[in-house]
Amino acid sequence: MPQKRDYYEVLGVSRDASDEEIKKAFRRLAKQYHPDANPNDPAAAEKFKEIGEAYQVLSDPEKRQLYDRYGHNPPQGFGDFTGFTGFADILDELFGFGGMRTAARRGPQAGAHIKHSLTITLEEAVFGVEKDLQVTRLETCSECRGTGAAPGTSPVRCPQCGGTGEVRRAVQSLFGSFINVTTCPRCEGEGEIVTTPCPTCKGQKRVHVTRTLRVSVPAGIDDGMQIRLAGEGEHGLRGGPPGNLYVVVNIKKHPLFQRDGNDLLLELPINIAQAALGDQIQIPTLDGEVSFTLPPGTQHGQTFRIKDAGVPFLRRNGRGDLVITTRIVVPKKLTEQQKALLRELARSLGKEPIASKGILDKMKEAFK
Repeated sequence: MPQKRDYYEVLGVSRDASDEEIKKAFRRLAKQYHPDANPNDPAAAEKFKEIGEAYQVLSDPEKRQLYDRYGHNPPQGFGDFTGFTGFADILDELFGFGGMRTAARRGPQAGAHIKHSLTITLEEAVFGVEKDLQVTRLETCSECRGTGAAPGTSPVRCPQCGGTGEVRRAVQSLFGSFINVTTCPRCEGEGEIVTTPCPTCKGQKRVHVTRTLRVSVPAGIDDGMQIRLAGEGEHGLRGGPPGNLYVVVNIKKHPLFQRDGNDLLLELPINIAQAALGDQIQIPTLDGEVSFTLPPGTQHGQTFRIKDAGVPFLRRNGRGDLVITTRIVVPKKLTEQQKALLRELARSLGKEPIASKGILDKMKEAFK
C-alpha cells in the first residue's frame, strides 16, 4: 500500500498556512486536476481525491490539530482522516455547484428540547420533593392534527417541485454541466403546500400550549444538576418524536448551613467560658436539634462531626456528615463584674500560657 503524502505538500502550502491560503490552494488545484478537465488522464481522479482529502482535514480546525500532532495515524478513539465526502459536496461548498443527488421530501423532524429552571430550598434538596412546573411548549395542533390545513381540506402536491421537495437546475462551468439541487423555495422542502390554512395554527402545524407538569426531585440533588423528563419537550413535525424537558435545579442559600459535597457545614459561635470549660449544647440540624457535648479546652476553628446528619447520597445508601466548626466570640461590652472576673482569671493564668514556652523562645531568638 503506497504511503500517503503529507497533506501540506499535497496542497503546496506551509504548515502555518492560514485557512484562506488553504482554501485558495484547493480551489486552484481542484480546477487543475478535476477529472472533467482532464478526460484523457486516468490519474486525474485519484489526484483530485487526494487533494480533496487533504483539504477536508486541513480546513477543519479539530482535524488539522490532530493531524499536526499525529500525522496520518491519530490515536484510537479520534477517528481517521480517510472519510473524504466526495467531489459534489466539496465543489458545492467552494464553487456553488455539485453533482446529482437523490431528491427526497423532508422526513420526520424531532421536537426541540426545553430547559426550565427550578429553585428549591436546601431542605427540599436534602429530603427530596415533588414540584409542579408551568411549561409552555409547541404541541401538534389538535384542530388539524398537524397537517396545517383547515378541517375538511388537505395539503396538495407542490406544483413547483412535483412533491419531491427539491428543485434542480443545470449549471455550466469550466468542468462541464452540473446539476445543482436545492430545497424547493415554494414548499420549503415539504413537497406539499397548504391552500387553506388551519384557523387555529395558521398553517404552522403546531401551537403554543402551557402545561402543568409534576417533577420529582430526588433526595441529595445538588445545585446545577438536571432532571430529564423524557418526551416532555416540544412535539416533533411530520411524525417526529417529541423532545425532552430538562429541569435545571437551583438551591437557595441557607441561613445556617453550607453544602460541601454530601457534608453540611455549620459555624458554631461559642464564648470563652464554653471553650475553656466545655458545655452541653443543642445543635441545629436539618432533622431537628440534637444534643452535643463540647469538650473542655475547645480551640477556635476546631471541627467536630455529627455522623449521618448531612446530605443523602444520590446513587447509594447513606448520608454525609454535619461538620461543626467552632468560632470563639470575644465579647465587646462587659459589665464591671465581668471585667473584674476576667482580670482575676488573667492574674491566675499569668502571661506565658498565651503561647507555649517553645514558641515564645523561638520568637525571642528571632528578634535578637
